This record gives sequence, C-alpha cells and structure tokens, in this order.
Amino acid sequence: MKIDVHTKDRDYSVYLERGILARADAMIGRHGHVFIVSDDGVPLKWRKMLQDQYPEAGIFVFPNGEASKNFDTLQEILKAMQEAHLSRQDTIIALGGGVVGDMAGFASAIYMRGIRYINIPTTSLSQIDSSIGGKTAVDFNGVKNSVGAFWQPDMVLADPDTLSTLSRRHYHNGLAEAVKEGLIKDEALFNIFEKDDWDDHLEEIIERCLIIKRDVVEHDEKESGERKLLNFGHTFGHAYESYFGMNGYYHGECVGLGMMTVLNNPEIRQRLQRVLERLELPSACQADPQKVYQLMLQDKKADHDHITMVQVDQIGCGHLEDWNLSQVKERLVL
Repeated sequence: MKIDVHTKDRDYSVYLERGILARADAMIGRHGHVFIVSDDGVPLKWRKMLQDQYPEAGIFVFPNGEASKNFDTLQEILKAMQEAHLSRQDTIIALGGGVVGDMAGFASAIYMRGIRYINIPTTSLSQIDSSIGGKTAVDFNGVKNSVGAFWQPDMVLADPDTLSTLSRRHYHNGLAEAVKEGLIKDEALFNIFEKDDWDDHLEEIIERCLIIKRDVVEHDEKESGERKLLNFGHTFGHAYESYFGMNGYYHGECVGLGMMTVLNNPEIRQRLQRVLERLELPSACQADPQKVYQLMLQDKKADHDHITMVQVDQIGCGHLEDWNLSQVKERLVL
C-alpha cells in the first residue's frame, strides 16, 4: 500500500507493507552517508535488520521513553551527527516510536538548516499517528512538545510486522489514536473497536488512519484550522501526561482520558468508555484539578483567555469549539 502525501514543503510517500523493513535499502536508496537514530526500546532484531543493510552507517541509540525527549538528548544526537561529518547531502533514518521520530525529525530540521529524513515507525502509535504530518518537538520545562518545528519526512516505511514485539499495553496505547480518528472522522473505524477483533483488521486500521491524517494535513499543513481536529483529547491529555510525569500513563492512555474528559454527549462517552475498557485502557484517573488546569494554560492551543477544544456530538464528525477558562475549570472538577 502506497499513500502519497502532498505538502507545501515536500511531497513524499508512505509505504505500508509487512516485511518492508527487510528491504528498506531498496526503498530508500543511498543519498550520501546514512545515519540511524533509534532508542533502546526498539528490539535489537529490528535495529540489526536495518544496520545489516547499511553496515557503514553511523548510529545513535538513546534511552527509551518520554524522559529522553529533551534538549540534552537532542544535543547528543546533533553532536553525534556532527562527529559523523554529515552534510546536507546525507540521510537520517529514524527507527522507532514517536519519541524517536520527534527527536530525529527535529534534529534533521535544524542540523545545517535541514537534512534528508526517513521515518520508519515501529510502534502502533507512531504508525497510526505521528508518521505523517511533519510535527517534531521536544518537551521543555515540564511541558510536552512545547519546542519544535514542522519538518516533513522524505519517506515513511511502516511495517506492521514490527508491532509483533510490542507489549500488549504499548500496542493498545497506540490504538487509542485510531479510536480518536474514528470518533472525529470515520464512524466505520470506530465501529471496528466496538464490535470486532481489531487484530483481524490491523492493516485496515492503520491504512484508514493514515489516509485520514494525509487528507487533513494536505488541507492544513501548519495546523491553522482543520488539522486541530486531530487534537481531540490531546489538550486535557497532554496536561495529564505532564501531571503524571509523562511516565505514569502512556500518551495514548492520556488521550483516552482526555477524550473522556472533554466529551459532552453522554451516550458517546459511554460508548467510548466501553471501547477503552475493551482495549484495557484507563477511562478515569485521580488528578489535582488545579495543577492540571495550570498545565493546560501552557498548552500550545491555549490563547490567553480561551482554549480551542475538539468536540464530538456525532461519531465521525468532530468540530472545534472555543472554551473560556471557566469552562475548562468546570470540566476538570466533574
């Protein structure tokens, strides 16, 4: 499956295919030197599979987890790239989940003002969500994704076989983003999680999500309008991530909590709760409302006295709302 993405900055293709990692070199080619960025949460078998195809490539592997998504790690990556004498004609390959994509993508965006970047997402979260769109960022001063850049990849290779080594919790964590996309754009996608065995529909789920995100990003690359719909559950969710130290709950779990917090429609909330329970994801948490509120004020979507929220009154049809700060406070104490 090939999905073409057209943006103002760059056109590129996303290839969704089992076994594609084993022939990544044939897909990517050799544009100057190759440098691989990964983390130690990526199983050695996947890193070795890529390194065997590029035996001359440099590699930087950092500790797995959101705690590594900071300026210190970014500086170490840039230093390793510089010590490898990379030029603007060379290629960075990100092999890993969303944190790896963020770090490698951001480093690619700012190294020599921009270097070729290939994304090979290896988690359900990154294949479903972050592999398209060009958002790269680091967490700063306790706030998630508060410093970053838009930098589109030159190619994305999504191999569903790499999901076989994920824990069940990590696998379901990524599927929360697919549930989100079903709620805002695709009722049939949401119905899979309500009624079917999602494992039997994995490639269909990933494909549907990639097409939804492709279409949204092409219409609104820099998130000035429609792309904000993809933030459903994220405004509260990012605050929960920051509140719990970004390791208490995974990203998709916090998105699920955020969707439950923001939803107005009681029937949809109940249906979402059942889906989250099927996925063994949390549907409620204990958090200090005032601390969560203060974190939300630092969110990129906050604009002084209001915050743009995504709401779903009918499954498959998300829309934007402006909430004043009083509305946000009221929702946090419900």
